[in-house]
Amino acid sequence: MDITNKTKKALSLPLPGGKKLFLGPGKTGQVTPKALQRPALKKLIEAGDIETAEGSAQTIEAGGGKTSGASGSQNSGPGAMRQSGDR
Repeated sequence: MDITNKTKKALSLPLPGGKKLFLGPGKTGQVTPKALQRPALKKLIEAGDIETAEGSAQTIEAGGGKTSGASGSQNSGPGAMRQSGDR
């Protein structure tokens, strides 16, 4: 689920598992629906500091599946070489 920072300052949003999401002014990030149940995020949503876009997660998943199939067919030639090791 996408969330957008509507303030003019950077935000540090607490997430489950002790993690944090850093969002700059006007930037968008993704969180799980479970993360939106945290009291700190609920307070920011109610204050209008962050905004959620509920339907955007479905469109990203659908678009991601289509683009990954197209990019996989471009790299299937015998000239593609996988590099490994320390660089």
